[in-house]
Amino acid sequence: MRVTIGIKALNEERRIADAISSALRALEPFDGEVILADSGSRDRTVEIARAMPVRIVQLADQSQRCCGAGAQLAFQQARGDYFYLLDGDMVLNPAFLPAAVDFLERNPEFAGVAGAVREVHTDNAEFQIRAQAVAGGEGWRAGLVDRLDCGGLYRVSAIREVGYFADRNLHAFEEFDLGARLQARGWKLARLDAPGVDHYGHQQSGYRLLWARLRSGYAGAAGEVLRAALGREHLGIVLRRLSHVRNAVAVAAWWIVLAALALNPWMTPGSRLLALLALLAAPMAFLAWRRRSLRLGLYSLASWNIGAFAFFQGLFRRRAPPEQPLSLITITPSD
Repeated sequence: MRVTIGIKALNEERRIADAISSALRALEPFDGEVILADSGSRDRTVEIARAMPVRIVQLADQSQRCCGAGAQLAFQQARGDYFYLLDGDMVLNPAFLPAAVDFLERNPEFAGVAGAVREVHTDNAEFQIRAQAVAGGEGWRAGLVDRLDCGGLYRVSAIREVGYFADRNLHAFEEFDLGARLQARGWKLARLDAPGVDHYGHQQSGYRLLWARLRSGYAGAAGEVLRAALGREHLGIVLRRLSHVRNAVAVAAWWIVLAALALNPWMTPGSRLLALLALLAAPMAFLAWRRRSLRLGLYSLASWNIGAFAFFQGLFRRRAPPEQPLSLITITPSD
């Protein structure tokens, strides 16, 4: 079998039919398969998928649910020489897969390749910031990259070499973690100047999304990635390239300085207040300038603080061996 497309999903009834249909169209030139890895959907996601020509597996222990587990569950069942990871809220451009396979076959030093990502829904602050990054940020432009955010096509032999596709413990950043492990072994990753996927994303408000990510563990994923890298050959890459680690340390240092100012017995109340106000205003002004919007700057400040708090939760969160296979349930097609 040439190509496996794995689709990870949780409660994606609105988009799953489009995601699967796009994957099936992309596979038409190849001997391939589509695998839906469901993390325990409570809507019609599985029901819709059962009516389509795909293999469906579901996470047996839903307490293990996270982004890394969903991706690894799909990869566990893959039989192709190449593996494409697609989210259930994405639509794959059918022309991309032939270009990606051709690129990997002509460039044996590359472990994976992705295409351009189009963010469709940019109504909330989170995805407006994401769209700004996608429009020209490092890692989203064509050329060498350090990760394949929003999915890509991977050489399965390269994945086998680094042990597993996605760390089952990670609530996010599973693509970054995989990229770091691959690069530590000498593999390269690339993004092509060709349409890859349309990403529909969340439509809830940015602040509600922040709260949901804090509750689910997603916000602490940078700490989980650092924890997973301790003592491993890709630790240096994580420390150099994952900006969320540096941001969390910087925010924690900011908290310490704020606390020291607030408790400083040698300052007058007036000077202490002015110093605190200046220290509070400085990051707000910087982020508003960086995002070119006061509203987005305020959201970024909230996101950075929540991310720093959750970072330390993730850093000390218990881990299961990432090489250990996930238990699954196989779901049969409908008649």
